[in-house]
Amino acid sequence: MPNSQIRIYTRKEQGKQWLRRYRGCLPVFACVLGFTETGLIPEISAAGRTPDDRKYTACADAEFLYYGPEHKAQYPLPPLAAGASPVLISRAVFESLKIPVHLFNAGLPQPPAVPVIDLGGAAAKCLSGGAAMEITTIHHLFEQGLLWGERLAANIQQGYLIIGECVVGGTTTALAILTGLGIDAAGKVNSSHPVCNHAQKWALVQAGLEKLRGSRGQGEINFQSQIQNSIDPLQLVAAVGDPMQVVVAGMAIAASRSCGVMLAGGTQMLAVYALMSAIAQAYALSWQPEAVVVGTTRWVAEDPTGATVDLALNLGKNSLTPSGETPPLLATHLSFADSRYPQLRAYEQGFVKEGMGAGAACIAAHLSQDWQQYQLLAAIEAQLERLSIALN
Repeated sequence: MPNSQIRIYTRKEQGKQWLRRYRGCLPVFACVLGFTETGLIPEISAAGRTPDDRKYTACADAEFLYYGPEHKAQYPLPPLAAGASPVLISRAVFESLKIPVHLFNAGLPQPPAVPVIDLGGAAAKCLSGGAAMEITTIHHLFEQGLLWGERLAANIQQGYLIIGECVVGGTTTALAILTGLGIDAAGKVNSSHPVCNHAQKWALVQAGLEKLRGSRGQGEINFQSQIQNSIDPLQLVAAVGDPMQVVVAGMAIAASRSCGVMLAGGTQMLAVYALMSAIAQAYALSWQPEAVVVGTTRWVAEDPTGATVDLALNLGKNSLTPSGETPPLLATHLSFADSRYPQLRAYEQGFVKEGMGAGAACIAAHLSQDWQQYQLLAAIEAQLERLSIALN
């Protein structure tokens, strides 16, 4: 039976089969870093207290994940409104289990101060303009995703590939992609705020999609019903997406052909899954949907101000997903209710929920080493303690 520390919310049988298949296996972790100027809008995200802080969140998270708490960081972890960065969770697991980590720069305003594979992308403009990135950049990044997905999977014999992300403002670009693909996502996405800023996100998404529609000369046609039949999904990403999405879609499509894939995240990875389905259909690419699951934290899966499970189920109501399928949505049942650190207890109040593959890292610890709640909590608290000592 699947570990009691992992809950399956959708496609339960497929989820159980996936967990059974990879029990005892160690994954490889790929994390795709990207940036969208959407993340600079005041109050759009809590992943960095000010818009200026948010420019460096991905660099700071990458540096901490790679080097750990004792390293004197060029980009220190930014102060959050409340709570500790989820990268503490990922680092605790990957360091303890010696899981290989590969970092990819899909498009950041500045290069991170860690060994990173530069994919030759660019940061996205704000999605509200309907012209976030050049289509040539999107084609290039998708090809890079396919290439690296195949490369990483070639070195995985029995295990699986976890693909994580760090994009501040990424749940808003996710909402734009989902809506553009005709999936009912309004009011269902997550955010790093305790109460999701749905109205702010939706206004930006509508503005971006209206511009895209205007540029396509579609007049007053109902956008939701028209767009999925008429737009190239890569053009949709160029208009209202971010550079991470298309890289992860390519990576997961290619890797799924030969190993298991866990998309690490909530809203953003459900958008990537929908994008994978749309791209595979539009370009007649082969992939293995049954090899792919979405893994997150229960703070995302059970976020009372979002509707992650409904959103996952809505993917299956769309013609773009193969035979009407939605991916298995898995979550770690990690709790910080009993933590001695207020920065971790803040997760239970809805501040910070996920990021840098945190949920998937915990699922990997449950799966490979049968880690229980107390083991995870001890490892994460140890990281926080080391960080506190290093900063003093």
